[in-house]
Amino acid sequence: MDLMGMMGKLKETQNKIEETKKRLDSVLVEEQSSDGLLQVTLTANRKIKTLTIDDALLEDKEQLEDYMVLVLNKAIEKASKINEAELDAVAKMDMPMIPGMDNLFK
Repeated sequence: MDLMGMMGKLKETQNKIEETKKRLDSVLVEEQSSDGLLQVTLTANRKIKTLTIDDALLEDKEQLEDYMVLVLNKAIEKASKINEAELDAVAKMDMPMIPGMDNLFK
């Protein structure tokens, strides 16, 4: 078993994961309410970039709150799926098979 080779591969994988995380800052996910009155854009790292609220929603605080919860949760779910898929792909592609380490990136 080439321990030095595996350690080098592990470091390389960690670097690729960090690069992927940085790249995901530029991957934008958009979501909106069904009527288009509320729109949100966030990165695949789940950071909100823009939030657009139509004036019609400013009349009804309760409706606005409901819309925000619904739309933000849908956007976060989309971003999370992209984030996990990208990071899983990097981890699986480069990870040496080390017994007991298969849960490291979950």
